[in-house]
Amino acid sequence: MTRYHRQDGSAFAAVQATTIRRAAVKNRLMPVALYIIMGSIALLTFASAVSAAAAPLPDGIRADGAKVIWQVHAVGLQIYECKADATGKSTWQFREPLATLISDDKTVGRHFAGPGWEFADGSRIKGKVVAQAPGASDKDIPVLRLDVILHDGNGDLSKIDTVQRLNTKGGIFTGACDKIGDLHLEPYSADYVS
Repeated sequence: MTRYHRQDGSAFAAVQATTIRRAAVKNRLMPVALYIIMGSIALLTFASAVSAAAAPLPDGIRADGAKVIWQVHAVGLQIYECKADATGKSTWQFREPLATLISDDKTVGRHFAGPGWEFADGSRIKGKVVAQAPGASDKDIPVLRLDVILHDGNGDLSKIDTVQRLNTKGGIFTGACDKIGDLHLEPYSADYVS
């Protein structure tokens, strides 16, 4: 049989004070531990982002020794058309890009089939792909290096010989389609650097 002893008031108060002190220490340490964990996660995320941003470009994409003349951000669409492939199966096939070129939060030009670029100053270029490498994910269009094969106008683009398409996001669309001639518009963004 278990016997319970009544503790006197001072012994009970001492035990209760000890329990309260332990809880107070625990309550002070818990936020500190959470801050350390959250800080570690933030640091790892930042380090990962820095290393991804600093990742070197593949050899064929780099333009070693080239001076950057302009850099614009493109927001637009990769347009796909439903066509029969070599086996006669209907599939989505890339048709053309269509994008707005942005610099300093202002529209400065457009990007279109060719591939071509036109600035608001009236200058235009047409490029030819000379190298490509996969985008960051299987949903991202490839990064490219293009040589300029045609100049038109006397604006900013008249000085350009090479264009790089970098930091691509989205733009890939694949799979079967139902009706030949249907179009699909797949959003994408990229940086064009020259």
